Amino acid sequence: MERYEIHLEGRLDARWADWFDGMALTTTARGTTLRGPVADQAALHGLLRRIHDLGLPLLTVTRLDVPPNRRTSP
Repeated sequence: MERYEIHLEGRLDARWADWFDGMALTTTARGTTLRGPVADQAALHGLLRRIHDLGLPLLTVTRLDVPPNRRTSP
């Protein structure tokens, strides 16, 4: 299971956490961050589809804790 951090433009309050499979939600004046484990790529695509359905602009998707031998160079 991989951990992801997803930054959105727009504000969601904590009650949306269940809709995003229990990911932690942090909301600031700049937007919302979702952070937590994602079971697999299909689950990640499901989360992204939910974000799309809400009409919130997606800013970044970052996989956390990538092993050094799996990192790519620009």
